[in-house]
Amino acid sequence: MQQKNSTKFFNRIFWIAVATPIIIIVVIFTLINTGNYGFMPSFEELENPKSNLASEIYSSDQVILGKYYLQNRSISSFNDLSPFLVNALIVTEDVRFYEHSGIDLESLIRVLVKTLILGQSTGGGSTISQQLAKNLFPRDLDENMLIIKFKEWITAVKLERNYTKEEIIAMYFNTVPFGSGAFGIKAASKIFFNSNTDSLKIEEAALLVGIVNAPTRFSPIPPRHPKDSLRIRRQRRSIKRRNIVLSQMRKYEVYSHISDSQYDSIMKIPIKLNYKNQAHDKGIATYFRAYLKSLLSAKEPNRERYVNYSSYKIDSAEWTDNELYGWVAKNPKPDGTYYNIYKEGLKIYTTIDSRMQTYAEMSVTEHLSSGKEPLQKAFERDIKWNARKPFSNALSKKQYDNIINLFIKTSERYRAYKADKLSDDEIMKLFMVPIEMSVFSWNGNIDTILSPLDSILYEKKFLRAGLMSMEASTGYVRAYVGGIDFEHFKYDQVNQARRQVGSTFKPFLYTMAMIDGHSPCYEVANIPWYFDKEEEKPRYSKNSREGEMVSLKYGLALSLNQISAWLINKYKPSVVVKLAKAMGIKSFIPEVPSICVGSPDIKLGEMVAAYCTFLNKGVYSSPLYVSRIEDRNGNVLAKFSSRKNAVISENTAYQMVNLMQGVADFGTSVRLRFKYGFTNPIAAKTGTTNNNSDGWFMGMVPDLMTGVWVGGELRTIRFNSSGLGQGANMALPIWAFYMKKVYEDKSLSVSDGAFPYPLNLDVEIDCEKYKMRDSTGMNSYNAILEDDIY
Repeated sequence: MQQKNSTKFFNRIFWIAVATPIIIIVVIFTLINTGNYGFMPSFEELENPKSNLASEIYSSDQVILGKYYLQNRSISSFNDLSPFLVNALIVTEDVRFYEHSGIDLESLIRVLVKTLILGQSTGGGSTISQQLAKNLFPRDLDENMLIIKFKEWITAVKLERNYTKEEIIAMYFNTVPFGSGAFGIKAASKIFFNSNTDSLKIEEAALLVGIVNAPTRFSPIPPRHPKDSLRIRRQRRSIKRRNIVLSQMRKYEVYSHISDSQYDSIMKIPIKLNYKNQAHDKGIATYFRAYLKSLLSAKEPNRERYVNYSSYKIDSAEWTDNELYGWVAKNPKPDGTYYNIYKEGLKIYTTIDSRMQTYAEMSVTEHLSSGKEPLQKAFERDIKWNARKPFSNALSKKQYDNIINLFIKTSERYRAYKADKLSDDEIMKLFMVPIEMSVFSWNGNIDTILSPLDSILYEKKFLRAGLMSMEASTGYVRAYVGGIDFEHFKYDQVNQARRQVGSTFKPFLYTMAMIDGHSPCYEVANIPWYFDKEEEKPRYSKNSREGEMVSLKYGLALSLNQISAWLINKYKPSVVVKLAKAMGIKSFIPEVPSICVGSPDIKLGEMVAAYCTFLNKGVYSSPLYVSRIEDRNGNVLAKFSSRKNAVISENTAYQMVNLMQGVADFGTSVRLRFKYGFTNPIAAKTGTTNNNSDGWFMGMVPDLMTGVWVGGELRTIRFNSSGLGQGANMALPIWAFYMKKVYEDKSLSVSDGAFPYPLNLDVEIDCEKYKMRDSTGMNSYNAILEDDIY
């Protein structure tokens, strides 16, 4: 009787453990072949699963600058994967991967016997294909678990039928989350080790495969503010999990080719991370990426959304003329929907050179913070005794209170308090209470305790900077630094901020004299000039060589305001404004005499593009930020080129370059020679605004134009000393540091030769040989204006 019961027991085990899986598999294959299995992913859905793919932003030298994403996920092919990754995954998750067709019968039997019959806890029986099915088509938790499993089995078999084993491996690695904002192996390799997927070492591959099992538990990257004990425990768990994967690789040596001795050596290696946070506000070219996103996502301008008509007019022109502006809204997909840069896996190829971008960011940091003469420290020393630091002493108590009130009411914290229905009095009290916070420093974020008001004053003391570097002939923007730290200071000083340009505006005036037939050596009386006959006092009456005849070249080199006053008297503000607009200045410029000394507020990006007209033989080229956009499969969706417009003649452009060479050779930028050691031809212009609020430097070599601005967030945050606050001290050094690095990198091939000389230049530019000539017989200015400004 006992033997009979035992036989029945083993018969039951046989039917449950063997027959049941066979029946399941038969049913699954029958359902697949008949197609009668209810709602399941179609082949098209398998080809295009609804996973969020990050759009990647590439530099011109094929470096990923960053991504736009909801999930930081990018695609890798099987050939992109390190063999260590593939082998580690197989031996850890599905050792019979190459033997089954989506369902591993042996594993299924093992799970059924140990779990359902013997009541033992055992590893899961899901194959890599089944896990991929779950990743591609997340479970509906309202469904019965048996139905969910059936669907995953069916989907796994469909995957095996339609894809190779290698494609399934690649798809798996592309869909799994690794924690720390990494979705897919490509993102994980970059974030954890700053490595490509094909370059991972065996211990790195083992760690990443181990993390997949439970990222929150096994990731070696600690929380933002971990205790030492938590950090140590996390590291221990990560190492233990990695070594389990390594032990599997040793066990199945046929896959991994790792011997006992190799295993013993590798398991002793500590975890060495090269962590690269790929958040939107981290990494290289953060301001550029944010600006590019705003261009791509721009909507068609609607007058009702604009406070002033000038901005509406500028954006409307951009919508019409700039293919990149509003590209998403202007280019629907074939099905009528629009691209989503956060989910579609677009590849955006920019004109930024990652090397030059890195040098530009390094140079801003070097001058402001880390160099031998940090400008930030000089600024803090200069304002040490100001009554209301970091603001100028010229600020009254009332003005100070108004500014502080504005800062408070435009802060995120104030808006959050308002959302909580707090009164202004309650909010002001809270702004005085010290709390824990993280604030900016040049050496990294500082965790500290400050009141919100003190934190505002603390961060306002930091000088801001902007840089844009552009190839004149192509319009390619090679470097773009919109500020000192995007996480804390998001306002873009290249294409958002309009700042008073100072003497960098003067070349527009001098261009009129060149158009009018004058040589750079033409001499003008260096005396006070009146803007109109009714003025009692002359404007700009004090400078060097008072009362002498000086050349235009000398006047621009020393930035003499009296010569600029003579020019604006002769050529009139309206004509100068017309020229500046033709050269690409979009910002509003009032038609008043004071523009001759740089009173207009203009964007740095506009100034750089305008100066490129001088380098590009008189042809304006619009800044080009993107060369092409591809879809996730590499199909080209759009190509872009710079818009060009002839503005002045080649001879006029060269004469202006020659004029600005004097600025570097013996004028306000001469420190480029004696302090920074440049010997190559350079054309330049410095700019300093009233009360040292803005420092500008525009520097040109034959194939590259770079503009720099430095100043406080507000004009009232400024140096007391003009020696420290002038453009030659605030902005010029950044250009010098940048160009030194560019020239040292021989892979860039940026020219340090002479500016190309026009073939038909008939104007004497050697001031030693130049003789004053009678202007009688020259074309009238108005006639020349029509002929030479196209």
